[in-house]
Amino acid sequence: MPDTYITYDPAEWRLDAACRDLNTAIFFPETDEQIATAKAVCAACPVREACLDFAIITRQDDGVWGGLDENERRRARRRRQEAARKAA
Repeated sequence: MPDTYITYDPAEWRLDAACRDLNTAIFFPETDEQIATAKAVCAACPVREACLDFAIITRQDDGVWGGLDENERRRARRRRQEAARKAA
């Protein structure tokens, strides 16, 4: 079953991303404090949902995407898959 959650073309939403001019290392944190810093950037981002959709659809396993860390995205992916199965 294909994923159909992405709301923006990646080439377009990335132009509006709050992180577009930041060092990408921020989003691959090693400590809880660094995770909180990355999530704070995402919290104020106008394209957070598109980023999260992209990360889930393309199975980005590392880093903070759309305000969620790796474990949170795995849970979100499972919830979406379950919702899609129930809808089918």
